[in-house]
Amino acid sequence: MADIIQLLPDSVANQIAAGEVIQRPASVVKELLENALDAGATEITLIVKEAGKTLIQVVDNGIGMSETDARLCFEKHATSKIKTADDLFALSTMGFRGEAMASIAAIAHVELKTKQPTSELGTCILIEGSEVVSQNACQHQTGTSILVKNLFYNVPARRNFLKSNTAELRHIIDEFQRVALTSPDVAFTFYNNGQILFQLKTTNLKQRIIGIFGSNYNERLVPLKQESAHVTISGFIGKPEFAKKTRGEQFFFANNRFIKHPYFHHAVANTFQELIPENAVPSYFIFIDVDPKSIDVNIHPTKVEVNFIDKRLIYAVLSSSIKKALAEHNLTPTLDFETEPGFDFDFPADRPIRPPQIKINPDYNPFENSAQKASSYPIERERNTVHWEKIFVPSDEETFDKDSKESFPTNSMDEAEENKQNVVQSGLKYIVTSVKSGLMLINQQLAHERILFERYLQQFQSGKKASQQLLFPIQLHFTVSDSEIINQLLPDLKEIGFDIERFSQQNFVANGTPPDVVESQIQTILEQIIENHKAIKDFDKDRKIYFAKSMARQLAIKAGKRLKTEEMTQMINELFACQIPDQSPGGQTIIKIIETRELDEKFQ
Repeated sequence: MADIIQLLPDSVANQIAAGEVIQRPASVVKELLENALDAGATEITLIVKEAGKTLIQVVDNGIGMSETDARLCFEKHATSKIKTADDLFALSTMGFRGEAMASIAAIAHVELKTKQPTSELGTCILIEGSEVVSQNACQHQTGTSILVKNLFYNVPARRNFLKSNTAELRHIIDEFQRVALTSPDVAFTFYNNGQILFQLKTTNLKQRIIGIFGSNYNERLVPLKQESAHVTISGFIGKPEFAKKTRGEQFFFANNRFIKHPYFHHAVANTFQELIPENAVPSYFIFIDVDPKSIDVNIHPTKVEVNFIDKRLIYAVLSSSIKKALAEHNLTPTLDFETEPGFDFDFPADRPIRPPQIKINPDYNPFENSAQKASSYPIERERNTVHWEKIFVPSDEETFDKDSKESFPTNSMDEAEENKQNVVQSGLKYIVTSVKSGLMLINQQLAHERILFERYLQQFQSGKKASQQLLFPIQLHFTVSDSEIINQLLPDLKEIGFDIERFSQQNFVANGTPPDVVESQIQTILEQIIENHKAIKDFDKDRKIYFAKSMARQLAIKAGKRLKTEEMTQMINELFACQIPDQSPGGQTIIKIIETRELDEKFQ
């Protein structure tokens, strides 16, 4: 039988390997920016078109490459960062695998121009699909320029899996921000379709954060600093009152390299737990410096997921440093343990101090009328027993039918209609009313979510726009990536009553809102919509549903709000007019029936 195993051609092998390193345009941006930093650049320019699908270019003023190095950098596993296996445990550079340039060249048209400071001429190399088209001497400034065109041109299946330009641009912005935060001493410029998104000057970390996320972060940041024998924690955390519903401002850096670490995120979230609203996320920009030998960054192709030997120790130091920072800035309740315990009574200086006195009745006889006192208790108890039932005697309509075995939803709607005037609120959370089969409990928050959800969905489908104009316009601020999402969704927001226009790159102005929305809720609702857009893959397909869900979740009456009888009655009527009255938009149960049989068992 003939042999069937054969070696793959280099071009095919490179395309397969490229899938591990280059997943989308943002992957190219990350690798090229990191290489520019490793080259000692102090000025880096990023240029993208069509969210990187058409063009990605990175220009730096680093040390450049020789003619030989320029050609060799496109070879598989070619790197200047590692010479022995031991070097893997002492990494201080960004890129080190030696796969990035070879992977990029395998799935795009690449042009490289580079020159060293001591050379008169530079080198220009053109590559298409791993094939070197030309290599010539050329005029070029000191540094390197790498231009990547037509990404995935020879892998159409992978190109078809790319998302919309807005989504892909957001990933590029994320990678750009991560790299820019690690190097505040480097100037960065970012062009998107000919327009400047970021222009960051050389500065310190705090000013770099402000330059990326906006000037209002100047008052939101709290410095973080904690040193120990094994780890140093530094950076900034956001004040609790500025926590957002959206993610995207949570950054961990291990030895100046961006990482994702759910375990450490839990340390931050747990510290902020009682200081921020539910489902809100604090901002943090935290740098963790440890011995390179105690960290393994080689466990994931993108070098984002890492492993620490002393992660429990780092967790404890991280949590302690955040608590300390919050306490120093009076953002958490503190106890003064240096104060001596004791009593501190403030007596007027001229007030005489008198000992306590006990007054007694000299005519008191404990045995007098003892029989009468002993008999009065059961008499009073019997009198109360006779009359208390009048308060709880149900009307004819409220009388429980013990023989009825009907349960929701067969006749519960009719029963609720009959008893809609006999409702009470339990625990400021549930609406309770009697039905023939027992008691009906309605979760007031989930019920209101269902009512609002169907109302907004119907408004979408009917095309009727309802908006209330604000007396004074409200200014809204978002990050650059979130601003692009809001800008894309403006037509849909207008359909549900939001009158919003873009004021600048990161600022919008709200002139009107849907009738149920108050000014304080605008930013929160939009942040929830942005978060859904980021987290849900099919958001563009079912965006109207997600809009309605976000609106309903934010505007629904929350648990803890006291409701009047009329309000509860109206909510019951509107709930049972819904298409799906027993289930919230998120799939939670709204209504529970406690049958009379279950109540009887409680008293056996």
